[in-house]
Amino acid sequence: MLDYSDEAECYDVLRGGEARAAAAAEGVLSLVPQGARSLLDVACGTGIVTRRLAVARPGMRVIGADLTHAMARHAAERLPGAVVLADCRRLPFCDGQFDAVTSVWLLHLLRRPEHVRAAVAECARVLRPGGVHVTTVDKAAAHNVGSDIDAVLASRPRSPALDTSAAVESYAAEHGLLPAGQTRFPGRGQGRSPRRTIADLHRGWFVTLPPGHPLADGFAARLAALPDQDRPRPDPRFTLRAFHKVT
Repeated sequence: MLDYSDEAECYDVLRGGEARAAAAAEGVLSLVPQGARSLLDVACGTGIVTRRLAVARPGMRVIGADLTHAMARHAAERLPGAVVLADCRRLPFCDGQFDAVTSVWLLHLLRRPEHVRAAVAECARVLRPGGVHVTTVDKAAAHNVGSDIDAVLASRPRSPALDTSAAVESYAAEHGLLPAGQTRFPGRGQGRSPRRTIADLHRGWFVTLPPGHPLADGFAARLAALPDQDRPRPDPRFTLRAFHKVT
């Protein structure tokens, strides 16, 4: 598991920067009603997407929340006075406080199904009736673009995906959230090259292959044998689901 305190300084650069943030914000806003006047961005990270949400909708009050101090510090530089430290499973807000609640690239990071369920429950709790919750689902699947890198990594050990669309929809329904649309957006600048994937292996990107794992060196050697070591393969495509709160 990556240490997001360490990742904060390089997070944006390693994940497509402003181009990816623009694509994510556009996708999110396509699912947030124009009439929304308040939005909470849960797990806002460095605030690179959150700021775009605020700029695109100047009449909408946007607040970011993140658990990691180093990430929240970067977000606060982008949105002064509008970022709080918070656990997604225990949000420090009143019931029904927001017209929209977003969580981009969050649920796949949670370790247990009950943690995902708790995060969805909290997003539902702070959302007003009639509001919308927007979240990414199936994060790991987004990176499988059919490349030669994917072929090499196909046999690696995998953790069960806890953010599947079906699971999230089920948790949402438990808290009065019904499906209200979906879209996809490209992870611009995140197309993997063999050399970059090797570097990700060495820094613990792949949860089931931590640095020093006996299998990691074997995968690194197979990746090093691929052609065009620095050519990025196609970008991932992320899926967003929207849920409408009916009660």
